[in-house]
Amino acid sequence: MPHKSFKAVIPAAGLGTRFLPATKAMPKEMLPVVDKPAIQYVVEEATAAGIEDVLIIIGRNKNNLSNHFDSVPELEHNLRQKGDDAKLAKVQHSSDLADIHFVRQGEPKGLGHAVLRSRAHVGDHPFAVMLGDDLIDERDPLLTKMLAEYDKRGATIVALMEVDPEHIHMYGVATVEATDSDDVVKITGLVEKPKKEDAPSNLAIIGRYVLDPSIFDVLEHTAPGKGGEIQLTDAMEEQAADPEGPGVYGVIFRGRRYDTGDKVDYIKAIVQLAADREDLGPDLRPWFKEYAATL
Repeated sequence: MPHKSFKAVIPAAGLGTRFLPATKAMPKEMLPVVDKPAIQYVVEEATAAGIEDVLIIIGRNKNNLSNHFDSVPELEHNLRQKGDDAKLAKVQHSSDLADIHFVRQGEPKGLGHAVLRSRAHVGDHPFAVMLGDDLIDERDPLLTKMLAEYDKRGATIVALMEVDPEHIHMYGVATVEATDSDDVVKITGLVEKPKKEDAPSNLAIIGRYVLDPSIFDVLEHTAPGKGGEIQLTDAMEEQAADPEGPGVYGVIFRGRRYDTGDKVDYIKAIVQLAADREDLGPDLRPWFKEYAATL
C-alpha cells in the first residue's frame, strides 16, 4: 500500500570525481548498473516501500537525471511503431515510477546541508533519505522495516551494517544499546569516520535514514564538522543525546548491499547483479568461472 505520509529525498549533487572522466558530462548517479542507471534502483526501492513522492537534490549539470525520469515521446513512438513492447515498457517504467521533483543544492556543503535543502518540499512529513551509492537488493527489503520502526517509535531510524574494522574509518559509526526487538538497537552516540582504534563498535551507518521533520531545526544550527561540511551524523548525534526526545534507533541490515561508491565496488555490483539475473546469469556464470581460472 502507498505510504502517503512519507516522502523520499535522494541527494545527488556530488561531482563524482572518483569516476572521472566518465562523470565529466554525466552525473555519477546515471552510470549504468547492468542496464539501469544507479539512481533508478534507489527510486524503485522507495516506490516498493510505498513512497510515491520523491525529491532529488541536484547540482549543476545534472539535467540528465530529470531527463531520465521524463517521458520521451519520440522514442516511445518509434518503439511502438516497431512493435517492440518490451523495450517500450522499460522506457515508460522510469517515467511512471513516482511523482519526482528536483531542487538545486547550490553550494556543496555536505549531506546535512543537502537534507536541509529539502525542507520546503518535505514540510511536516516524515521522510526517507536514500543515498545513491548504496543499492539494496530488492529481495532483502530494508526501507519497509525502517518505515515500520518509525511508525512504532516516532524516532529517527538509521540503517546499520556490520563492517570489517579495517574499513570502519569510511563510515559513520554508532554506539548502541539492545532493545526488545531483534536487529533493532537504540543509538546513544555517533561518530563520523573514526580511526579503527577509536570506533565505538563495528556497526556502520549505511545510506538509508528515516527522519522526522524536526531534524530540520537541528540542522539549522549544526556547525560544520568533519571536512568542513554540515554532517547529518552530527545532527543525529544531538538527537541521540537529547534525554527528552524520541531518540535515534538503528535497524541492523544483514541482506545484500551493493556499494557503487568507488570503481572496484561499482564493478563488483554489476557482476553480482548480472550473475543473479535470469536473463543474464545462465550465460555469465560459466564464463566467470572460466575467466577466474585463467587469473
